[in-house]
Amino acid sequence: MNFFNHLQCSSCNKIFDPSRLWNLCPDCQKPLLARYDLEKARKFIDRDALKGKAPDMWRYRELLPVQDDKFVLSLGEGYTPLIEAKRLSRELNVENLFIKDEGLNPTGSFKARGLSMAVSRAWELGAHSLSIPSAGNAAGALSAYAALAGLPAHVFMPRDVPAAFISECLTLGAEVQLVDGLIIDCGRVASEGVRKYGWFDVSTLKEPYRLEGKKTMGHEIAEQLNWELPDVLIYPTGGGTGLVGMWKSFQELEALGWIGNKRPRMVSVQAEGCAPMVKAFHAGLDHAEPWPDAHTVADGLRVPAAVGDFLILQALRESNGTAIAVSDREMLDGANLIGRTQGLFVSPETGATVAAFRKLVQTGWIQKEEKVVLFNTGSGYKYSHLWEKEISQIKSS
Repeated sequence: MNFFNHLQCSSCNKIFDPSRLWNLCPDCQKPLLARYDLEKARKFIDRDALKGKAPDMWRYRELLPVQDDKFVLSLGEGYTPLIEAKRLSRELNVENLFIKDEGLNPTGSFKARGLSMAVSRAWELGAHSLSIPSAGNAAGALSAYAALAGLPAHVFMPRDVPAAFISECLTLGAEVQLVDGLIIDCGRVASEGVRKYGWFDVSTLKEPYRLEGKKTMGHEIAEQLNWELPDVLIYPTGGGTGLVGMWKSFQELEALGWIGNKRPRMVSVQAEGCAPMVKAFHAGLDHAEPWPDAHTVADGLRVPAAVGDFLILQALRESNGTAIAVSDREMLDGANLIGRTQGLFVSPETGATVAAFRKLVQTGWIQKEEKVVLFNTGSGYKYSHLWEKEISQIKSS
C-alpha cells in the first residue's frame, strides 16, 4: 500500500501529475514537492508496524513515491546509527549530544538516500539517462544507483574536486566531465547536455524525489528517539535538501499522529568562505544572493547559490532556528575532536557542526542540557588530503 498522491509546486501551489517526469515547476521554475494522502494513511498504517522491518530507509515504503517494488534500487541506504556522543559531550561540558552517522551509507555519505530515491523514481518513469552537477558525493551516489539500474550517468564536477570523488565515479561506470569553476558552473555545462540529448536532470531540488530520500533522516531520528524530537538539529548546508526534507518529514509525521507538535530548532551551518544562507537569514531576506568567490575546504559547502534557498530559510524561521558560519580551521578542528572522542573519521562538513555547536553554546543560544543532533554527512576518507601536512610530518620524522 502506498499513499503518494500528487506533486505540488513549492511556490505557486499548482498541482502536477505524478505519473510523468518533471523537473522544476514549468510556470514559476521552483521545486516540486511530493504530497501524500496522509489522512487515508493514518487509517491504515501506524508506527508500531515499523517493528521488524528491514533496517534501511525503505522501511517507510508507504510514505515514499516509488510505486512498483521492482523499481526500488537499494544498496542498504538509511537507518544509520544515532550515536549518543558521551565522550564528545564530556569534552564540551554538555549533556545530550548525538551524532547521526550518515557516513555509513553506501558511497560514504547521506547523498545515497536522495539518489537512491531519485534514480529509482526516474527509472520507474522511463528516464533513459541521467545527469548531475556535483561537488563530489552526489556524483558518486548517482553513479552507483545508475549502475544498479543500468542507466548511463553523466557527471559534472569542478576540476579541483578531490581525486577520490573522480575515481569513484569512473569505477562505477559514469561519464565524468571536469569543469573549470564551481558547482553552479557545472550546472550550466550539464544543462547543455540535458537540452541537447534529453538526459534527465537530477540536480539538487530540480526534481522532486531526492528530497523524499533525504526526508527519511527525519523519520529515523523520530523513531530512534522514541518519537520525541530533539531540541536542536545542526545541519551542514550546501544545497540544503536534507534540512528541507527533514522539516517536511516532521510535518508528515505529525499529520499521521506519530509525533506531537514539538519541533527542533533547525540550524544551518555554512563555511565563512561561502555563506549565502547565513547572510540572507540574518538580513531577513526570503532569497539568498549568490556568494561571490566561494571557497572552503569542505566541497559540499561550496555552493554559492541554492535552488531551494527560500525553503531553507522558511524552515529556519518556522522552527525558530538560526544560521551560522564557521572557518575552515574550525571545521578541521571539529572533525579531529569527533575523531579522538568518538572514533569516527568524518568529513570537514561534519566538523563544521561541532564548531557551530560550540559557538551556540557559548552564546547561550543552546543550553547545556538540551538534546542536540549533529550530522556526520559523510566519511572523512574522501578528504584525507586535508591532513597531508600532518601525514608529511610523520613521514619525515
